[in-house]
Parts: sequence; structure tokens; C-alpha cells
Amino acid sequence: MIAVFFVVVLMSFVTSVYAQESLKEIEVISSPIIEENKVTDFGNQISIVTDRQIESMNALDLPNALRRVPGVTISRYNIVGSYGGAQGGAIFIRGMGAERPGSSIQITTDGKPIFQGIFSHPLMDLISIDNIDKIEVYKGAQPVFLGNMSNGSVQITTKRMTQEGFDTKAGIDYGSYNTQNTYLRHGGKKGAFDYYVIGSYKKSDGHRDNADGELQNLSARIGYELSKNWDVTFSIGHTDNWAQDPGIEGAPKPPITPRFTSRNTVYDLTVSNNFNMAKGYIKLFYDDGHVRWRQYDTSAKQVYNSNSDWGNRGIRIQETMNLFSRSELIVGYDYFKWGGEFEEVRPTGTKSLGTTYLDTSAPYVAVKHTFGSDFRITPSAGLRYNINKYFDDNIGWQTGLVMEYKDTKVFAQYAKGYNLPGVFTAVNYELFWGRKDSWKNLNPEGIDHFEIGLSQIINQYLKGDVSLFWDKVKDSLRFQSPPPRFENKGNYKTNGVELTVTLLPTKDLEIFLGGTLLNKSDDNIPYAPKQSLTFGLTYQFLERFTFNADNQYVASRYVFNPRYPTATPAQVSAYNVLNAKLSYRLTPKESKFQSNIYISGDNLLDRKYEFLKGYPAPPMTIMAGLRMSI
Repeated sequence: MIAVFFVVVLMSFVTSVYAQESLKEIEVISSPIIEENKVTDFGNQISIVTDRQIESMNALDLPNALRRVPGVTISRYNIVGSYGGAQGGAIFIRGMGAERPGSSIQITTDGKPIFQGIFSHPLMDLISIDNIDKIEVYKGAQPVFLGNMSNGSVQITTKRMTQEGFDTKAGIDYGSYNTQNTYLRHGGKKGAFDYYVIGSYKKSDGHRDNADGELQNLSARIGYELSKNWDVTFSIGHTDNWAQDPGIEGAPKPPITPRFTSRNTVYDLTVSNNFNMAKGYIKLFYDDGHVRWRQYDTSAKQVYNSNSDWGNRGIRIQETMNLFSRSELIVGYDYFKWGGEFEEVRPTGTKSLGTTYLDTSAPYVAVKHTFGSDFRITPSAGLRYNINKYFDDNIGWQTGLVMEYKDTKVFAQYAKGYNLPGVFTAVNYELFWGRKDSWKNLNPEGIDHFEIGLSQIINQYLKGDVSLFWDKVKDSLRFQSPPPRFENKGNYKTNGVELTVTLLPTKDLEIFLGGTLLNKSDDNIPYAPKQSLTFGLTYQFLERFTFNADNQYVASRYVFNPRYPTATPAQVSAYNVLNAKLSYRLTPKESKFQSNIYISGDNLLDRKYEFLKGYPAPPMTIMAGLRMSI
């Protein structure tokens, strides 16, 4: 496979030498599946999804916006609302992020980590899709710029007005199973001042009994240019959500329906600078959230509630300096504190863990330099030193190389990352297992990530990307008994190849093909299918019509419920799902007021499939709606 890869690299260089023209921008309504793959100067290949793809796929939440991105798989119960932070609503990247305790996928919103501070879950319902301007999916470890919980990452940029004037958008949708979606967005910029406000509401009765859910979101952002070089923004976002667990199909129903309620408010103050020789920011943030989780204990035959209250907060400082010609030095410092309180309330009594926080302090530095002009080589390296009160200090580092010639980019990266045990270890050891504070003897999990790839523009109609990747996870936390405890005993490897191709036959048609082939040292590694393939297209015709379609094949894979340490992975079958959307623009293209109507269908072939054993996914569903903007 590696030999074939290097042959492709050599041929691509030759093609580039004799190519007569580069890829020209061909405007379409929206590129299918992803906006583009991008190679950074630090050797990262990232997949970018924008609000255009989110709208064209009619996605109602983050997992649905990313489920067709090559290398990404998801798990969920319901049409609207993610039940819990694991099997009921989660994102996995090339087999990473499936383990419990803690998630190894870091999700950030405008640079601040968003996750449940007690159990380390990046809860999907805390991230409103209506606020998103752009999503960047990093499919390998990011130890320098992100640090902890970053074996893969999803970085979200929210909406902000950058052009003078005002912008208002509204939408209303209705579909199968009484699924509703409404939103209103309004932003403005006048001189040095800008603002953006968003409100949205989503609900569904669900495709099964007790599979209903509801999402509410309010957010606001204001910005002010203090001078030509300085800018300040403040944002606040609030979500209030709930989702229910329909249970395993055919299993006896408990006397109550398990219900997961989450609510949080996030505050962000950022001061940024932008000079000719340097740019950077100082960010202060606070995440105040809680979960109220109603459950039923079958063995004890009693209803109980798990209540989590967290207060994550931190500061991020970063400055990028252009000290020499074509050289860049990045220095930064992060301080992050996460945790809070947890209690389990039962008729027989309440168990409580007092206020418990973990914190990290981490300076980091990265440097890159570009050599050459026509043929460019950019080596890079970075280092983060992570200081933690309870666990050993950690060093995360990475190095990269990017080679460019005309329309060809070859890139390589090695990264050594880490993942700290979370507050959940204190919950289990001190509250349930009676092992006091021996959780402090645990070590961070480690990962070695290596990737090499090629990004090639063949001509104005065709471009493609291919990458080979290897991941080695060591010291992963595993549940052991007796006595009940976690130990750093898990070791496994994954490797594979990922390929994407974009075709532009005409200015009105764009086609996307993508696939990931994954090998695993242990076949029982959950949420890591050996093959996943994606097809998508966008076609504009008769001036006012736009047709979007996508098809995804995911091979059989193992899944499990990570809430229970002794749970055995179960295998679910492969699935192939076809979705489509047809839109019609009601107003002339040159009109200031724009409106369109659409009808969309998910699972149009009405396939029976499931993300988790015993939880059938929705059959064919239909949705229609109206969009307006001015």
C-alpha cells in the first residue's frame, strides 16, 4: 500500500508539471458533504463543513452534520435530542472517542472546550447547530494547540457579522413524527460595532414510543473594534434540552421513561490583536451547566436520579509572530479548570461527591518556516508542557512537513498526545467503590499518531486527497474487578487509508466521493467500521432549482454502552442510507429579499439499520420548510 502511495505522489508531481491550468473556482449553491479538505502549514489535513453543507443536508444537530464526513461515525437514539453523552448522541473519528472513561475527542466552540465537566462527555445538545458558521474536523491527535482530550477534534466557529450592513434569516420546517424546527438569526455591523443574535427551537415525537426530544437555544454576540489593530468580543449562549430513552426494542419497558435533561450557559470574552508582524488573542470563558438524569435500576426496582452540576472555566492566550521572512512562531498559554458536584438520589438515600475540580496549566510553543518559492518545503514543530495537580506532568509534541509544487501538496505529521483521567474517576472511586482517593494514582492515556498524505488538483474539474494514518493508543484506562477499579492496561492500534475526490463536470454540478478503510489490532474496538463510503452531489437546474443528494455506506462494527464498565461490545450490521433534498428559489436572484421552499427525505430506501444494538434508526422520514433572508 505504501509503495502504491508513493507512486501516486510521483505521478502527481509529473501531472502538476505539465498541467495547463489550475483549478478555478466554480460557484455552486453548496459543495456536497464538505466544503473542502485543507492542509495546514503544520501538516494537518482537516475537513471543513460550513453552514452551507448544514443547510443542504438539512441537519438538525452536530452528529447529523458530520456523519457523512469521511472517517466520522456517530451514535444516537432519537431524531431530535441526544440522550446522554455516549451511545445516545456522540461523534467518533477513525475509532477514537469511543472509550469510557472520558472522551478523547475535543469539541471547541470559538476555541473553548465544551463538555460535561463531571463525566468528560462532549454533550451534543449543548452545541446548537444554528450558531455554526464553520466546522473544522481534525482526524488526528492535536497535543500542542489543544492538549488534553484531543486524539481527534471538532473545532467550531460561530457566526459573526464582518461586512457593513444588516442580515436577517429565518426558517420554519415540519416533518415526519411531528418534527419541528424554527430559527431566527439577525446580525448587523455599523462602523466599529457588530452584533449577532440567534434563537432556535427543535422538537420531535420520535420514530418510536418515548423517543421524543426538545432543543432550545438562545445566543448573542457583540463586538467592537477598539482601534485598527485591537478588537473585543463578548458572547453568551444558552441551551435548554431534554431527550428520552425509548429502550431496547422488544425488551420489557420500565415503569418510568428514562429522561436526560441538560442545560448550560457559556460566557466568552475575547480581546484580539492584529498587526503586520503579530496577531493573537486573550480569551476568558466560563461554562455553567447541569444535567438531571432520571433512570430506572432494574435489579433494585427503583427510580433514581443522577445530578451533575459543573462550572468549567479557563483562559487561553496565544500570539503568532512573523519574526523573519516566511517564519512563524506561535507561543501560548492555557489554564483550564473543570469539574463540579455530583449526586445520586435514590429512595434508599443520597450519595454525594462534594465539589471536585481538576485543572491544568500549559504553556506551548510552535514554529514553522517555508523554504523555496516554486517548490516550497515547510517543516514545523511544536511542544506543550502540561502541569496537573493530581496526575503526572505531561509533554505533548508534534512535528510536520509540507511540500508544495504548483497544485500538489504532500504532507506528513507525527504527534504524541495524552488524555487525562477525569472527575468521573473520583465519582467512582470515592462514591461507589469505597476506594477513597486512590484514583490519583492513575496515569494519563497516551497516543502516537502518524499521517502522510497527498492533496492534488488535477485540473479545473477534478481534485483529490489521499492519506495514510497510524494510531497507537497505550495505557488506556480499563475497568478491572475485583476489587472494582480502573487500570492503565489498554493498548491497541489502528491504521488505514482515507480518500476523497471532488468532481466539477459543469458550473452547476459538483460531485463528492469519499471513503475510509480502517484496520484494527482488536476487532472489538467499538465504533470503528472497517469500511465507510460517502457519495454526495449538488446540482442546480432550471435557474431556481437545487438538488442535493448523499448516500453513505458503513460496514458492520462493534458498539457498546460505555456507561457500564463490564459491558461487552455487540456487533451491528452494515447499512446503506440515501438522503435527498429539492429546493426552489421563490424570488429572483438579484432580489434583496430571498426565499426558498424545500422538501427533503432521509433514508429514502427505507432501510432497517441501527447505531446501537436494539435501537432501530428512523425509517424513511420527510421534511418540508421555508427559508427567508434579507
